[in-house]
Amino acid sequence: MNKTVLILALAASLFTSGAMAQDMKDEKVKVSLVFDHVLPNVPGKSMRVVLVDYGPGGSSPSHRHPASAFIYARVLKGEIRSKVNDEPERIYKAGEGWTEKPGDHHEVSANASSTEPAQLMATFVLDTKEKGIVFPDK
Repeated sequence: MNKTVLILALAASLFTSGAMAQDMKDEKVKVSLVFDHVLPNVPGKSMRVVLVDYGPGGSSPSHRHPASAFIYARVLKGEIRSKVNDEPERIYKAGEGWTEKPGDHHEVSANASSTEPAQLMATFVLDTKEKGIVFPDK
């Protein structure tokens, strides 16, 4: 196994063994780590990018992210219902996006359609030491 494949396999296993994989209960949701890299010009910080695929009617539980995380989410296909903090719930269409600041509460994240799939890409800038990226409410 070459070094790159080994590193990617290790990153994927760390990602899926964290809080996110254990607590995502909707089988209509698939989260894939597509990028994880230490930021060479920002000591102690990394950038992680995930794709979230929502099947028709799929949703994620109300959750938070690590306290160090700044997030930019962009809808790639379909439509996503989202609500962060006290902002009103909104439907984002392909090409639209939003940010989440450290400490924000993501109350709603769901496919707006019961018949078509949807996909979003979430880019995290966070402390490198963080292993999980999604912490569902209890």
